[in-house]
Amino acid sequence: MNNSDKGKLGEDSATKYLVEKGYEIVTRNFRIRSAEIDIIARSGDTIIFVEVKARSNIRHGLPIEAVTLRKQKKIIEAASIFLQDDNYADCACRFDVIEIYLEGGRVEEIRHIENAFEILQEG
Repeated sequence: MNNSDKGKLGEDSATKYLVEKGYEIVTRNFRIRSAEIDIIARSGDTIIFVEVKARSNIRHGLPIEAVTLRKQKKIIEAASIFLQDDNYADCACRFDVIEIYLEGGRVEEIRHIENAFEILQEG
């Protein structure tokens, strides 16, 4: 299974997981020039920006460790553009990470980390 297949399986599994938990999926793979958000979901008046990381082993670290500060900044940049839409002007937002652990080409475990990171105020 190549990385693209792992990523697709991870995102599909995360989407299914979120729907089963009662989230509304707003869009997937929201792109701006320099960044992408894997899943944008809604729960009540909160917009959730979800980064999905799928791994078949942790030899190179836990999936969440791949969501570096640089990656977080790119996600936040894309989120700020998404939130400019009038439909979401009054919504709160949060940034989650969903870790997908794969074994033999199938999902072994899903770990949802709510509020995995926040917008850092420059000061």
